Amino acid sequence: MSLQVYIPADAAAVALDADSVATALQAAAVRRGVDITITRTGSRGLHWLEPLLEVATSRGRVGYGPVSVSDVEAILVAALNGSAHPLCIGIVDDLPFLKRQSRLTFARCGIVDPRSLDDYVAHDGYKGLTRALEIGAAATITTVTTSGLRGRGGAGFPTGIKWDTVAKTDAAQKYIVCNADEGDSGTFADRMIMEGDPFVLIEGMTIAGIATGATQGYIYVRSEYPHAIATLNAAILAARRGNKLGRNVVGSSHHFDLDVRVGAGAYVCGEETALLDSLEGKRGTVRAKPPLPAHKGLFGCPTVINNVLSLATVPIILDKGAEFYRDFGMGRSRGTMPIQLAGNIKHSGLFEIAFGITLGELVDNIGGGTLSGRPVRAVQVGGPLGAYFPRELFDTPFDYEAFTARDGLIGHGGIVVFDDTVDMAKQARFAMEFCAVESCGKCTPCRVGSTRGVEVIDRIIKDDGRLANIELLKDLCNTLKFGSLCALGGFTPYPVMSAITHFPEDFGITPPSRQAAE
Repeated sequence: MSLQVYIPADAAAVALDADSVATALQAAAVRRGVDITITRTGSRGLHWLEPLLEVATSRGRVGYGPVSVSDVEAILVAALNGSAHPLCIGIVDDLPFLKRQSRLTFARCGIVDPRSLDDYVAHDGYKGLTRALEIGAAATITTVTTSGLRGRGGAGFPTGIKWDTVAKTDAAQKYIVCNADEGDSGTFADRMIMEGDPFVLIEGMTIAGIATGATQGYIYVRSEYPHAIATLNAAILAARRGNKLGRNVVGSSHHFDLDVRVGAGAYVCGEETALLDSLEGKRGTVRAKPPLPAHKGLFGCPTVINNVLSLATVPIILDKGAEFYRDFGMGRSRGTMPIQLAGNIKHSGLFEIAFGITLGELVDNIGGGTLSGRPVRAVQVGGPLGAYFPRELFDTPFDYEAFTARDGLIGHGGIVVFDDTVDMAKQARFAMEFCAVESCGKCTPCRVGSTRGVEVIDRIIKDDGRLANIELLKDLCNTLKFGSLCALGGFTPYPVMSAITHFPEDFGITPPSRQAAE
C-alpha cells in the first residue's frame, strides 16, 4: 500500500518539531514496508494544530494534529487501516476554521510544495501573468486600480495609483521592491506566503514589473526568517529555469529578474524609505518626502514598494478580474484581509476573510476566546504601535476607515489578545520603550520623545505627581503624533493613548462612570 502525506516545513511547524515528525514517519514506513511519499508544504495557518500531518484519501486530506514523534507509529497504522485515532480531526478542508474563510491570497498555502514550479502551475499558477501579457501594461494597471486593492503593509494606500505613478515616470531604470520586513508583533502572514507559496509573490512582482516598465526586483526580508529566505531563493532559481524570470519572460519581449536581500532586523526598515537606504547599503534611516519613492526611490530611480500580501494578491486579481476581487469587502476596503490571530487566544493562526467582519467575531467566535480561559480584557490590532481596544469596541468592523474612526489601526492585520491579568500601564510603557529602542534617531520627537515617555510613565506608575504626569504624557503623545518624520514615532501614541483612554484604572485614574456613581 502507498501513502501520500503532507507535513508543513513552515517555521511555526518546524519550531514544534515537524522535521522530527517527518523523519520518524519515514522511518516507520520503512519498517513496515509502506511506500510513502512525504511532501513538505507550507502551513495551513491552523497553528494550534501544528505540527499538522495530512494523509491523502479519496475523500480528501485527513488531518492529524498536533502530532509528536511518539504519535507517528499509531497514526501510520490508523491511516493504513482506516481506523480511528484520537488526534484525527477529519477532512481538513471541512474544519469550521477553514470553511468560514475566503482564501484568495492564501489559496495554495499548505496545499502545494512551495519549491515546485510544476505544482504551482498545476494549481492555477501564472494565469495572472498570462492575462497581464495579453491585455498589456496600461490595462493591467487599470485592473489593479479598479479592484480596489490597497497596501496590506499597514498604510492602506491604493496599489494601482502607486503603479500608475511609476509607469508614467520617465526613467531608464525602474525597480519593484517587496517589503518583506515583517516585524509587527503577532504577524506572520508574509512569512507564511514566502515559506508556503513563494511563486505567487514572484508572479505578482513580475506582473508589477511588466506593468510599470521595471526590469529588476528585490525582496527585502529580515534575517530572522531563514526558512523564508531559503525557500524564496529556491523558488526564484526554479522560476528562472522555467523562463518565468530573466530575459524574455515566458517568451515575451519583457525582461524581469528578482533577488533576495536580507536585512539585519531593524524595525524602522519596515518604513519604505529606511528600507531603501538599507537596500543601498546604508544605515536604515527615514528619508524626508518629497521626493516620493515612486519618483526617486532605489538608487534615485522610480520604485514601486509594496508589501508581500499586496503583491501576492495581484495574480488572482488578473486571473479572476477586478470585479471578482472588488465584490469582497466593504466601503473603501475591498477584497480580503489575511488576519493573524495571536497572543492569549485558543485558536491562533491565519484567517483570510473579506473586510467587514467584526473584531468580536474574530476574537470570540473564530479565535475561541483566550487560551487561559479567562475573560478577554484587551486586544491590540496593528502591531506594537496599534491601539488597544476593550470589549466595548468589539463591534468595530475590520475596515480601514472604521478603525480610524475609533483611533485605531488595522496595520498588517495582526491581532494580539490579552486576558484580564494584563497591566495596561506596563503595555503603554512597552510601546514607548519599543519606539526608543527602534528609532532611527533622525527626528527629535521620536528619538527624544520616546525616551522621555518611558520616564513619564515610570513616574505615573510610582504615583509621583500622577495627574500632572498624565497630562504631560498626553501632550508628549501629541508632539510625537504630529511631529515625527515617519509612522514609528507618529503611531506610538496609539497604544499609549488607547491604554489611558480605555483602561484608566491601570494608571490610577478613576473611570468617569465610577466618578458619576460616586
